[in-house]
Amino acid sequence: MKLLENINLPGDIKNMTFQELNLLAQELREQIVSTVSANGGHLASNLGTVELSIALHRVFNSPQDKIIWDVGHQCYAHKLLTGRYSSFQSLRKYGGLAGFPKRSESPHDAFNTGHASTSISAALGLLSADRMQNGNGYAIAVIGDGALTGGMAYEALSHAGHLGLPLIVILNDNKMSISQNVGGMSKYLSRLSMKANYQTFRLNFDTMAKKIPFMGEAFFNLIQRLKRAVKAVFYTDNFFVDLGYEYVGPIDGHNIRILTEVLEDVRKLYESQGRSKQGAKYRPVVIHAITLKGKGYSFAEDEPDIYHGVASFPIDGGLKNHITVKRLTFTQAFSNALVKAAQKDEKVVAVTAAMKTGTGLTVFADEFPWRLFDVGIAEEHAATFASGLAAGGLKPVAAVYSTFIQRSFDQIIHDAALQKLPVIFALDRAGFVEADGETHQGLFDIALFRSVPNMTLLSPASEKELQLMLEWALDIEKREMSGKGPVVIRYPKAYCPDEIDSFSKPVENGRGVWVRKDEKSRTCILFTGGLYPEADKAASILENKGINIDLYNLRFLKPLDEDYFISFLGNYSLAVILEEGIKDGGFGEYAASLERNKNLKILVLAANSVFYKEDRCVGTRNELLAGSGLDSLSIVDSILKNLQDS
Repeated sequence: MKLLENINLPGDIKNMTFQELNLLAQELREQIVSTVSANGGHLASNLGTVELSIALHRVFNSPQDKIIWDVGHQCYAHKLLTGRYSSFQSLRKYGGLAGFPKRSESPHDAFNTGHASTSISAALGLLSADRMQNGNGYAIAVIGDGALTGGMAYEALSHAGHLGLPLIVILNDNKMSISQNVGGMSKYLSRLSMKANYQTFRLNFDTMAKKIPFMGEAFFNLIQRLKRAVKAVFYTDNFFVDLGYEYVGPIDGHNIRILTEVLEDVRKLYESQGRSKQGAKYRPVVIHAITLKGKGYSFAEDEPDIYHGVASFPIDGGLKNHITVKRLTFTQAFSNALVKAAQKDEKVVAVTAAMKTGTGLTVFADEFPWRLFDVGIAEEHAATFASGLAAGGLKPVAAVYSTFIQRSFDQIIHDAALQKLPVIFALDRAGFVEADGETHQGLFDIALFRSVPNMTLLSPASEKELQLMLEWALDIEKREMSGKGPVVIRYPKAYCPDEIDSFSKPVENGRGVWVRKDEKSRTCILFTGGLYPEADKAASILENKGINIDLYNLRFLKPLDEDYFISFLGNYSLAVILEEGIKDGGFGEYAASLERNKNLKILVLAANSVFYKEDRCVGTRNELLAGSGLDSLSIVDSILKNLQDS
């Protein structure tokens, strides 16, 4: 029987030998690879934190002690160690386990995560709440070196240093992106500084020094300067030390024994200082652990970026030997269109926030490496940086996931729209996003950006339309009614449909194109681009039932040629607006407000304005659309019901 099968709670590993724990680590990796190969998911990041997960649960007592996983795409081992082994095969399936930590799923998931750079803030808040209620639990934030590129992490680090709470930050460094102290003396001194005896002596000495009559403060300051000078001989202080943290590392993040010893040192340190004493001041701790993304699975070790987030694949052959259907995705369509645009115009540049591969910019980077700016996980900076590029005369295209662009809403208003700067925001994963759960749904961008003056919002239905829209957006002089402000082009995580003639028609300000048009039709379906396949299928089903349906591809969600829009709507008795975004504040709500024809009924089918329950937003795209009434059969049912009622 596997060791993993006998683990129902984290406490079950506390009495295991280190030999057993190493075997457990191997079993965890096998289970993660097996499940992700079948279901898809985050692979390389989870394989890199197996030993760290074991050590954390061996030393600390979850759920009393709070473990916060930044982003959360490295929590699979944590889930397996906290009672979810029997249900782990349902990971990222409709009705199954989430791919990220979820408070509703387990008390051991202390805080919901899915976006980067939030862990330190959340852990600090949890710790502060615990102390204010006379608790004595620990809070541990596990953050990767990539997430430390986000400004929010630094804000939290600064605040934690000020509050003086016993916060533990584990820096999971898997790319060596942060400067580190090296050498035996550095490791020895950093470990020594965590020993309770050393800390007790230091606190007592500092107190005594300050009490020396007439010269206490001066003597204390002298000692501090001498101490820093001595330490500088052996190793260089780093950013964390300057903020008031104790710094431990770097240590081997795959050695369970060393990880356990260091974590126990930290725990004993705080216990020796009376961690339950309200109002006590502590020095927070940063533990710098070096890990290898993809550890234990050779394909993921060799290409961790490719194996970061994957679809299903054969374990033995890996992704390269996996035969997939050769269909073009919207991401690839954007990639091709941007490269073509850059080949024609040297002013075209690209900006991404640590998502070069995910947003399809790899080809662009290979051909124009000096014209791609990867700013790290810093969407706010990306928006303002792109605005600066535009103000300087370039044509920036910022490629960001829809769910992540939410972070830069203020910057887009203040730095792009207010100044009418022609920044193009290419929003990948707009609309429903399969498997990744509630934090990754791109359902809010329409409602957000429709409210912003000087903004243009476009929604392509195919590869050709995406290319035409990008060309139109880059040709600023063509934007008559839209002006020279920012342009958002939103497209789904989906395959591009087959091209039809209407998709090749030139972009016309504020207007869409007709996909189906019949003078006999009294019902029209208007849709945002990504819903074309469902709209077309629904129209075909209804026509087979003897109901003529016109199809109008909106293209523009802002601005809209209102006169044209109102004029053609007057020809129908029922207009159905299909919108892959939340209903409240969306395009459909706005469009319905324009029509004054009492004989026309407008039906808006969109995503409900709620946060979808996690187990209902981790399925396939088709399942998610069906769950919101936006698949073809649901559309048909809604139209038939409304026609019968009228």
